[in-house]
Amino acid sequence: MSDRPTHREESDLSRLLHADRRAGVEHGALRKPMHTAATYGYAKAADLVAVFQGAKPGFVYSRQGNPTGAALESKLALIEDARAASVFATGMAAIAGIVTALCKLGDHLVVSRHLFGNTRSFFQTMEGFGLEIDYVDMGDAADVAAVLGPRTRLVFLETIANPATQVPDLAGIGELCARRGVLYVVDNTMTTPVLLRAKQVRAGLIVHSLTKGISGHGDAMGGAVIDTGLFDWTTWPHIAEPYRKGDPAGWGTLQIRKRGLRDFGATLRPEDAHRIASGLETMKLRIEATNANALALARFLEQQPAVAKVFYPGLQSHPQHARAKALFGDRYGALLSFELREGIDPLAVLDRLRLVVLSSHLSDNRTLAIPVAQTIFWELGGERRVEMGIADGLIRVSVGLEDQADLQADWSQALGR
Repeated sequence: MSDRPTHREESDLSRLLHADRRAGVEHGALRKPMHTAATYGYAKAADLVAVFQGAKPGFVYSRQGNPTGAALESKLALIEDARAASVFATGMAAIAGIVTALCKLGDHLVVSRHLFGNTRSFFQTMEGFGLEIDYVDMGDAADVAAVLGPRTRLVFLETIANPATQVPDLAGIGELCARRGVLYVVDNTMTTPVLLRAKQVRAGLIVHSLTKGISGHGDAMGGAVIDTGLFDWTTWPHIAEPYRKGDPAGWGTLQIRKRGLRDFGATLRPEDAHRIASGLETMKLRIEATNANALALARFLEQQPAVAKVFYPGLQSHPQHARAKALFGDRYGALLSFELREGIDPLAVLDRLRLVVLSSHLSDNRTLAIPVAQTIFWELGGERRVEMGIADGLIRVSVGLEDQADLQADWSQALGR
């Protein structure tokens, strides 16, 4: 028997921290530096042509990608156990990049009824361009199955709905899409790979707003589309002929990068890519801390006389609590919302806060709060808000890293008057 120590596989966190260094960084730096060049030159025309045509790796113009973004893409693919990643200027640009690059007039999409307001607005805009869209409550895969048809191209949902925290039947819908050959697109922004690797529920594409939990510091905007490698792109009817080359597993990413990223100019700035990559290194620690704070605050708010109802998957009272526990373990996200009792003005409550920031952002290091119906869901109108279960007295809270006692004291004084 050999006395050599048994090799132990490194965790993804350790691999992430050392990814740049091991890939080779000039001057012995531990992190890939920021490349701000707009264009790149080649000594031989043949090399330039080869890069343009995808025959060899390289960069030609930063609207199509740059070394700083590429380093971030490799890390995102690593943490999602995926085949490839493409970074965008924002999360909304990433979603738009998928739909505009892959779909055509007459295609049918199935989308969650409980979407973030701007995402819902985008899909409604796409209806004006000839896409047919069904908005479905995705709490049960059977409801999704009921609307699938021969022209259904993709199903799109969020892992935890914003703001009322519904948790869809992620695994059931993934199995359904796999059986029917439908592209399954999962927005993993609210959970991040710390809570869920969406590949495990058979997502073909994963979307992230990198501005949120992955970056965490509120100082950079970005988005990503991540190809898990599970979808068979040879079955997609709209892959353009120039992109049907090489390994078919890369066709989808190639078309998204060409038509959804390059053609729309939705490029992630290298300055933002650099900041996001730095924030990514501490993601696991931040997510664990904010999730613990969120659970404590949700339990606290449930006991407050001014609060009618709290929406948070970590509470026993949440209708999908068992599902959330099975999917995410003992962490349930940093997002919660709550309804005030009838007659209590949400704006007056928010104005009394001293520590919590009044802001529309999510997954920041600081705790943020916003009145939902009057702001981020105002454009949808009263009828749609009722359909989505958004009351006028609903307040959304993105829980940060503050001391739990300080957060509870701030909400107690704001609610107690």
